[in-house]
Amino acid sequence: MIHIVFDSNNVTALQKAIELDETLVGEIVEIKDDFAVGPLENIYETEGYQIRKDWWAGLLEFSPYQDQINQVDDKLAVHQLLRTLEENPEEIVWIWMGQNAHDVCGYYWLMTQLKDLQGRIQVLYLNNLPFINEKGSIFYPSFLHEIQPKEFLKAKKLARPITLSEFEVDPDEWKKTCTENAMVRFLEGGKKIVGKEISFFDTDILFNITGEQQKLSRILSNTLNRMKVKTGDVFIVARIREFAASGRIEVTGDWQKNWKDISIKLTGAVAPSTTEE
Repeated sequence: MIHIVFDSNNVTALQKAIELDETLVGEIVEIKDDFAVGPLENIYETEGYQIRKDWWAGLLEFSPYQDQINQVDDKLAVHQLLRTLEENPEEIVWIWMGQNAHDVCGYYWLMTQLKDLQGRIQVLYLNNLPFINEKGSIFYPSFLHEIQPKEFLKAKKLARPITLSEFEVDPDEWKKTCTENAMVRFLEGGKKIVGKEISFFDTDILFNITGEQQKLSRILSNTLNRMKVKTGDVFIVARIREFAASGRIEVTGDWQKNWKDISIKLTGAVAPSTTEE
Protein backbone atom coordinates (compact mmCIF):
# COMPACT_ATOMS: atom_id res chain seq x y z
CA MET A 1 0.00 0.00 0.00
CA ILE A 2 1.22 3.48 -0.89
CA HIS A 3 -0.38 6.50 0.78
CA ILE A 4 -0.35 9.90 -0.92
CA VAL A 5 -0.95 13.15 0.96
CA PHE A 6 -0.48 16.79 0.06
CA ASP A 7 1.06 18.36 3.17
CA SER A 8 3.88 17.55 5.58
CA ASN A 9 1.49 17.90 8.54
CA ASN A 10 -0.64 15.18 6.97
CA VAL A 11 2.40 12.93 6.71
CA THR A 12 2.92 13.23 10.47
CA ALA A 13 -0.76 12.61 11.23
CA LEU A 14 -0.89 9.53 9.04
CA GLN A 15 2.31 8.13 10.55
CA LYS A 16 0.70 8.34 14.00
CA ALA A 17 -2.40 6.56 12.69
CA ILE A 18 -0.29 3.79 11.17
CA GLU A 19 1.23 3.17 14.60
CA LEU A 20 -2.29 2.31 15.80
CA ASP A 21 -3.33 0.13 12.86
CA GLU A 22 -0.92 -2.21 11.11
CA THR A 23 -3.35 -2.65 8.20
CA LEU A 24 -2.43 0.89 7.16
CA VAL A 25 1.31 0.17 7.02
CA GLY A 26 2.82 1.43 3.79
CA GLU A 27 5.00 4.08 2.18
CA ILE A 28 3.81 7.68 2.49
CA VAL A 29 4.43 9.94 -0.49
CA GLU A 30 3.96 13.70 -0.13
CA ILE A 31 3.06 15.87 -3.13
CA LYS A 32 4.62 19.13 -1.99
CA ASP A 33 3.47 21.79 -4.44
CA ASP A 34 0.39 23.86 -3.59
CA PHE A 35 -1.56 23.79 -6.85
CA ALA A 36 -4.30 25.96 -5.30
CA VAL A 37 -2.22 29.05 -6.13
CA GLY A 38 -0.01 30.17 -8.98
CA PRO A 39 0.18 29.61 -12.74
CA LEU A 40 -0.98 26.28 -14.18
CA GLU A 41 -1.13 26.78 -17.92
CA ASN A 42 0.70 23.95 -19.73
CA ILE A 43 1.74 22.60 -16.35
CA TYR A 44 2.63 19.18 -17.80
CA GLU A 45 4.88 20.70 -20.46
CA THR A 46 8.47 21.83 -19.87
CA GLU A 47 7.70 25.51 -20.50
CA GLY A 48 4.66 25.62 -18.23
CA TYR A 49 6.46 23.71 -15.50
CA GLN A 50 9.39 26.16 -15.65
CA ILE A 51 7.07 29.18 -15.47
CA ARG A 52 5.53 27.77 -12.33
CA LYS A 53 8.91 26.93 -10.83
CA ASP A 54 10.15 30.49 -11.53
CA TRP A 55 6.99 31.93 -9.96
CA TRP A 56 7.59 29.95 -6.76
CA ALA A 57 11.25 30.98 -6.76
CA GLY A 58 10.16 34.63 -6.68
CA LEU A 59 7.80 34.01 -3.77
CA LEU A 60 10.33 31.99 -1.80
CA GLU A 61 13.00 34.68 -2.05
CA PHE A 62 13.99 35.96 1.42
CA SER A 63 11.72 33.34 3.06
CA PRO A 64 12.85 30.66 5.54
CA TYR A 65 12.12 28.14 2.78
CA GLN A 66 14.07 29.63 -0.11
CA ASP A 67 16.28 26.56 -0.41
CA GLN A 68 13.24 24.35 -1.03
CA ILE A 69 12.71 25.40 -4.65
CA ASN A 70 15.34 22.85 -5.68
CA GLN A 71 14.11 20.21 -3.25
CA VAL A 72 10.51 20.01 -4.44
CA ASP A 73 10.28 17.63 -7.38
CA ASP A 74 6.76 16.25 -7.61
CA LYS A 75 7.38 15.15 -11.19
CA LEU A 76 10.10 12.85 -9.91
CA ALA A 77 7.81 11.59 -7.13
CA VAL A 78 5.18 10.62 -9.73
CA HIS A 79 7.82 9.01 -11.95
CA GLN A 80 9.02 6.87 -9.05
CA LEU A 81 5.44 6.03 -8.09
CA LEU A 82 4.63 4.82 -11.60
CA ARG A 83 7.78 2.74 -11.70
CA THR A 84 6.94 1.14 -8.35
CA LEU A 85 3.42 0.29 -9.53
CA GLU A 86 4.76 -1.18 -12.75
CA GLU A 87 7.25 -3.36 -10.90
CA ASN A 88 4.70 -4.43 -8.28
CA PRO A 89 1.38 -5.32 -9.98
CA GLU A 90 -0.32 -6.05 -6.63
CA GLU A 91 0.53 -2.65 -5.15
CA ILE A 92 -2.34 -0.19 -4.60
CA VAL A 93 -2.44 3.55 -3.92
CA TRP A 94 -4.58 5.45 -1.42
CA ILE A 95 -4.94 9.17 -2.11
CA TRP A 96 -5.97 11.06 1.05
CA MET A 97 -7.54 14.50 0.76
CA GLY A 98 -9.36 16.90 3.02
CA GLN A 99 -12.05 19.33 2.00
CA ASN A 100 -9.78 22.15 0.88
CA ALA A 101 -8.52 23.54 -2.42
CA HIS A 102 -4.91 22.55 -1.70
CA ASP A 103 -5.70 18.83 -1.46
CA VAL A 104 -8.33 18.75 -4.21
CA CYS A 105 -6.09 20.55 -6.70
CA GLY A 106 -3.26 18.19 -5.78
CA TYR A 107 -5.61 15.26 -6.39
CA TYR A 108 -6.55 16.58 -9.83
CA TRP A 109 -2.91 17.18 -10.77
CA LEU A 110 -1.94 13.69 -9.67
CA MET A 111 -4.84 11.49 -10.79
CA THR A 112 -4.69 12.87 -14.32
CA GLN A 113 -1.33 11.09 -14.58
CA LEU A 114 -2.63 7.77 -13.19
CA LYS A 115 -5.51 7.06 -15.57
CA ASP A 116 -3.86 3.89 -16.91
CA LEU A 117 -4.00 2.40 -13.41
CA GLN A 118 -7.75 2.50 -12.89
CA GLY A 119 -8.74 -0.10 -10.32
CA ARG A 120 -5.53 0.25 -8.32
CA ILE A 121 -6.01 3.88 -7.24
CA GLN A 122 -8.29 4.56 -4.30
CA VAL A 123 -9.34 7.89 -2.88
CA LEU A 124 -10.31 8.85 0.67
CA TYR A 125 -12.07 12.22 0.55
CA LEU A 126 -13.17 13.67 3.87
CA ASN A 127 -15.92 15.66 2.21
CA ASN A 128 -18.25 17.19 4.81
CA LEU A 129 -17.88 14.25 7.19
CA PRO A 130 -18.05 14.51 10.99
CA PHE A 131 -15.26 13.41 13.31
CA ILE A 132 -14.60 13.60 17.06
CA ASN A 133 -12.04 16.13 18.26
CA GLU A 134 -9.80 15.91 21.34
CA LYS A 135 -12.56 17.43 23.51
CA GLY A 136 -15.06 14.80 22.44
CA SER A 137 -17.09 17.17 20.28
CA ILE A 138 -18.20 16.59 16.71
CA PHE A 139 -16.48 18.75 14.09
CA TYR A 140 -16.02 18.81 10.32
CA PRO A 141 -12.32 18.88 9.47
CA SER A 142 -11.01 20.73 6.44
CA PHE A 143 -7.53 19.19 6.74
CA LEU A 144 -6.37 15.65 7.48
CA HIS A 145 -4.02 16.75 10.25
CA GLU A 146 -6.98 18.10 12.24
CA ILE A 147 -8.13 14.52 12.81
CA GLN A 148 -6.98 12.54 15.83
CA PRO A 149 -4.84 9.51 14.93
CA LYS A 150 -7.45 7.09 16.30
CA GLU A 151 -10.09 8.73 14.10
CA PHE A 152 -8.10 7.73 11.02
CA LEU A 153 -9.24 4.20 11.77
CA LYS A 154 -12.74 5.37 10.93
CA ALA A 155 -11.54 7.42 8.00
CA LYS A 156 -9.94 4.41 6.32
CA LYS A 157 -13.41 2.97 5.73
CA LEU A 158 -13.97 5.78 3.22
CA ALA A 159 -11.46 4.30 0.77
CA ARG A 160 -13.00 3.61 -2.63
CA PRO A 161 -11.61 3.14 -6.12
CA ILE A 162 -11.53 6.14 -8.42
CA THR A 163 -14.14 5.16 -11.00
CA LEU A 164 -13.64 4.91 -14.73
CA SER A 165 -16.10 7.78 -15.09
CA GLU A 166 -14.02 9.97 -12.77
CA PHE A 167 -10.89 9.14 -14.75
CA GLU A 168 -12.71 10.44 -17.81
CA VAL A 169 -14.39 13.53 -16.30
CA ASP A 170 -11.94 14.81 -13.67
CA PRO A 171 -8.99 15.33 -16.06
CA ASP A 172 -11.27 17.45 -18.26
CA GLU A 173 -12.24 19.58 -15.26
CA TRP A 174 -8.60 19.99 -14.35
CA LYS A 175 -7.71 20.92 -17.94
CA LYS A 176 -10.32 23.71 -17.80
CA THR A 177 -8.83 24.94 -14.53
CA CYS A 178 -5.32 24.94 -15.98
CA THR A 179 -6.46 26.73 -19.14
CA GLU A 180 -8.26 29.37 -17.08
CA ASN A 181 -4.95 29.89 -15.25
CA ALA A 182 -6.37 31.92 -12.37
CA MET A 183 -3.79 32.71 -9.69
CA VAL A 184 -5.96 31.47 -6.81
CA ARG A 185 -8.30 28.49 -6.76
CA PHE A 186 -11.25 28.12 -4.38
CA LEU A 187 -13.11 24.94 -3.45
CA GLU A 188 -16.78 25.73 -3.94
CA GLY A 189 -18.01 22.33 -2.79
CA GLY A 190 -17.48 18.67 -3.58
CA LYS A 191 -14.59 18.72 -6.04
CA LYS A 192 -15.66 21.92 -7.80
CA ILE A 193 -12.72 24.30 -8.15
CA VAL A 194 -13.36 27.95 -9.04
CA GLY A 195 -10.70 30.43 -10.16
CA LYS A 196 -10.25 33.65 -8.18
CA GLU A 197 -8.16 36.81 -8.53
CA ILE A 198 -4.72 36.93 -6.95
CA SER A 199 -6.17 39.46 -4.48
CA PHE A 200 -8.65 36.88 -3.12
CA PHE A 201 -7.03 36.74 0.35
CA ASP A 202 -6.16 40.44 0.62
CA THR A 203 -9.06 41.36 2.90
CA ASP A 204 -8.08 38.65 5.39
CA ILE A 205 -4.48 39.81 5.38
CA LEU A 206 -5.16 43.54 5.66
CA PHE A 207 -7.59 42.93 8.53
CA ASN A 208 -4.59 41.91 10.63
CA ILE A 209 -2.37 44.87 9.68
CA THR A 210 -2.96 47.91 11.87
CA GLY A 211 -1.55 51.37 12.47
CA GLU A 212 0.71 49.90 15.11
CA GLN A 213 4.03 48.40 14.06
CA GLN A 214 3.86 44.60 14.24
CA LYS A 215 6.33 41.85 13.53
CA LEU A 216 5.62 39.94 10.34
CA SER A 217 5.50 36.70 12.33
CA ARG A 218 2.61 38.04 14.42
CA ILE A 219 0.66 39.16 11.36
CA LEU A 220 1.17 35.76 9.77
CA SER A 221 0.05 33.93 12.89
CA ASN A 222 -3.08 36.06 13.32
CA THR A 223 -4.00 35.83 9.65
CA LEU A 224 -3.57 32.07 9.42
CA ASN A 225 -5.54 31.50 12.63
CA ARG A 226 -8.43 33.78 11.68
CA MET A 227 -8.96 33.19 7.98
CA LYS A 228 -11.73 30.72 7.19
CA VAL A 229 -10.27 29.71 3.84
CA LYS A 230 -6.60 28.92 4.28
CA THR A 231 -3.56 29.53 2.13
CA GLY A 232 0.16 29.21 2.81
CA ASP A 233 2.39 31.67 4.66
CA VAL A 234 4.62 32.12 1.60
CA PHE A 235 1.69 33.29 -0.52
CA ILE A 236 0.53 35.65 2.26
CA VAL A 237 3.98 37.23 2.50
CA ALA A 238 4.06 37.63 -1.28
CA ARG A 239 0.83 39.65 -1.06
CA ILE A 240 2.28 41.71 1.82
CA ARG A 241 5.30 42.54 -0.33
CA GLU A 242 2.88 43.66 -3.06
CA PHE A 243 1.10 45.90 -0.53
CA ALA A 244 4.46 47.46 0.31
CA ALA A 245 5.35 47.97 -3.36
CA SER A 246 2.05 49.76 -3.96
CA GLY A 247 2.43 51.94 -0.86
CA ARG A 248 -0.46 50.48 1.12
CA ILE A 249 1.76 49.49 4.03
CA GLU A 250 5.06 50.60 5.54
CA VAL A 251 7.78 48.03 6.09
CA THR A 252 10.82 48.37 8.33
CA GLY A 253 13.65 45.89 8.41
CA ASP A 254 15.73 44.13 5.81
CA TRP A 255 14.15 41.36 3.71
CA GLN A 256 17.66 40.04 3.13
CA LYS A 257 17.81 39.16 6.82
CA ASN A 258 14.77 36.90 6.51
CA TRP A 259 11.19 37.40 7.71
CA LYS A 260 12.20 37.77 11.37
CA ASP A 261 13.64 41.24 10.72
CA ILE A 262 10.44 42.64 9.18
CA SER A 263 7.87 44.85 10.91
CA ILE A 264 4.77 46.30 9.24
CA LYS A 265 2.07 48.91 9.73
CA LEU A 266 -0.53 50.64 7.58
CA THR A 267 0.78 53.55 5.54
CA GLY A 268 0.19 56.93 7.15
CA ALA A 269 -1.20 55.44 10.34
CA VAL A 270 0.14 56.71 13.64
CA ALA A 271 0.39 54.25 16.47
CA PRO A 272 -1.22 55.35 19.79
CA SER A 273 1.24 57.10 22.05
CA THR A 274 2.17 55.25 25.23
CA THR A 275 3.94 58.26 26.79
CA GLU A 276 2.29 59.60 29.89
CA GLU A 277 1.86 63.34 30.01
